[in-house]
Amino acid sequence: MNALHRCLEFLKKKSVIILTAGFSFMTAFSAMAQTTVSATPAPAPATIPISAGDTAWVLASAALVMLMTPGLAFFYGGMVRRKNVMATIMQSFFLVALISVQWVIWGYSVAFGPGNDYFGGLSWMMLNNIGAVNANAPTIPHYAYMIFQAMFAIITPALITGAFAERVSFKGFVVFSLLWASFVYDPIAHCVWGGGCFKDALDFAGGTVVHMSSGFSALTLALLLGTRKNFKKESMVPHNLTLVLLGASLLWFGWFGFNAGSALQANELACNAFVTTNTAAAVAALVWCLIEFLHHGKATSLGAASGAVAGLVAITPACGYVNITGALWIGALVSVLCYMAIQIKVQMGYDDSLDAFGVHGVGGTWGAIATGIWAMKSINAAGADGWIASGHFTQVLIQIKTAAATAAYSVVMTIILYFIVSKTIGFRVDAKSEELGLDLSQHGEEGYSQNLG
Repeated sequence: MNALHRCLEFLKKKSVIILTAGFSFMTAFSAMAQTTVSATPAPAPATIPISAGDTAWVLASAALVMLMTPGLAFFYGGMVRRKNVMATIMQSFFLVALISVQWVIWGYSVAFGPGNDYFGGLSWMMLNNIGAVNANAPTIPHYAYMIFQAMFAIITPALITGAFAERVSFKGFVVFSLLWASFVYDPIAHCVWGGGCFKDALDFAGGTVVHMSSGFSALTLALLLGTRKNFKKESMVPHNLTLVLLGASLLWFGWFGFNAGSALQANELACNAFVTTNTAAAVAALVWCLIEFLHHGKATSLGAASGAVAGLVAITPACGYVNITGALWIGALVSVLCYMAIQIKVQMGYDDSLDAFGVHGVGGTWGAIATGIWAMKSINAAGADGWIASGHFTQVLIQIKTAAATAAYSVVMTIILYFIVSKTIGFRVDAKSEELGLDLSQHGEEGYSQNLG
């Protein structure tokens, strides 16, 4: 007991020293640990270097897509009567300037800015605060991605002009197009491509964003504006099929940038999109000509051009997700569907002047749904397996839901914007101006000399 008592007394007297030593040891250990951590810091997240090859490909693709709008101008310009050719071409040409400015001021921010599920916000107005790269394209400068997307924004409202050709005022067209780009195209682009509510939909290059939005808006305007003066009472056949084929050829050429460029890298996926795009366009042109031959006994140049464009439209959402088999089926069936849609238009009697809905609305809808049928993750790991590859309809249902929402939103907003423009500055020209022709009544010039037909 005496020994135990002496031990306790010793610990009591030395407790302060023991506690101080223990505290000092813990402090030293902690310092050693901190020194070790600071000596070997955790590695920073790796940044993907900018690729010169990817940047060059995307910039070249942007130039190809820009050429599509003049190509569309010739395509549509050749299909109208000669008194409206310059006005029709001017509409597409003017949109290159108008939407280019709208896009950099606020359009890109609304479409791709960090907003909510439906709206990108305005924090990227004037291209402020956009950062070095966009998360969708980490291997190219942000400006390269921005200007590539600008070309899509430019051509989409231009597609609508085919529905109201030969009967709208230039000022009404300008104001409507600016409003439509801001309140229809930009929000839809955000929902599908900007991380919004339809980010699970597969749309590689714009089946819903570009073709369905423009196609259903085109149908809406054709119904609201009514038919052209003397519709079905006088000939309204295309005045220059040479321009039509030139325009279709430029569209086909530029579409390689539209679709293959949407890979955003110079890689195998871009090659797949390039080949499936060409394949679908080619088979669609062949099938359209075959249908015409069976229906009328002759294959026409207008039919070949229309078939090629229909094939390009349908493969647009699918080109980066499907193989050659899918491309062949998509291209072959779109010609059947679009040809039928145009025949139905004739029977119903509405005046979609240049078949903007029949080709882009119907073709875009088929392409969106067909993507859910033939998509393969083996082609694009970032995508999903469609019905054939997976054996279930999950992706098809997502595609149908997105297509239906795109169509509904486009129709409702187009109706609202139509009445705003019509009740303020006016949309349709008066009967005298329409009879004279839009070249003279809207621009004071003619596309051809008086002695040329």
